[in-house]
Amino acid sequence: MMRIGLVFLIFTMMATQAVAGTWPDGRRAAVVLTYDDALVSQLDIAIPALDAVGLKGTFFLIGSKIGPEQVSRWRSAAAEGHELGNHTIRHACPQANYPPAKSIDTSEASDVDTMLTEIRTMNTMLTAIDGRPQHSYATPCGQHLAGGIDYLPALRASGLVRYTRSADPSERPFDPMDVPARFFPSNATGADLIAAVKDVERRGGMIVLGFHGVGGDYLAVSAQAHAQLLAYLKAHSDTIWVAPFSTVMDYATSHPDH
Repeated sequence: MMRIGLVFLIFTMMATQAVAGTWPDGRRAAVVLTYDDALVSQLDIAIPALDAVGLKGTFFLIGSKIGPEQVSRWRSAAAEGHELGNHTIRHACPQANYPPAKSIDTSEASDVDTMLTEIRTMNTMLTAIDGRPQHSYATPCGQHLAGGIDYLPALRASGLVRYTRSADPSERPFDPMDVPARFFPSNATGADLIAAVKDVERRGGMIVLGFHGVGGDYLAVSAQAHAQLLAYLKAHSDTIWVAPFSTVMDYATSHPDH
């Protein structure tokens, strides 16, 4: 048990420390591509780009952002092997993220029970779209406070989700319910995205990359930069394993000696 605990301690999701063993088929690194907020540019640009090179991503959907005309498109994406994840119904963020006059739908105005209800309801919506009984979760704005109270302990106990992705890239011990992710500014180049992958490839380990818009919408990276990243991942598929969030987390949690 001490050995397992030590391996987990050094296995940080930003892969800034080496980990023992290899990923499937002897690959040295694992890369997870995640996309937040159910944006149209993800349907129009990101998913076709992923499909063109045979890679699959994870899309954390906000229930209130999914229009009736989009349901069939998200269902098709899931059928093609992309993962649909839970990003709540309303995406409540801290007041500081909104104009001063706006107080509705803030995390300060929420509470733990409301958050769990939203997550449960969103799970039901996702199952209606993709038919899958379980879904991963991404915390809105990368934080897990509701009314000033940390709801992550209650979420752990609820069993509603097995894996949670945050938006905080800081290093910390391996925790499937608080997985760091690396996001990039809108002016990030393909070289910037690839550099993050090269670092984890060199060290060995895992990195979760986060995106919002791709070639459109908000907080967007360019379609060109995104395509360059995908081309690099495809060209290095012998050393880099790219898979949806839950798939990689299933492997990591089932291989404690990894």
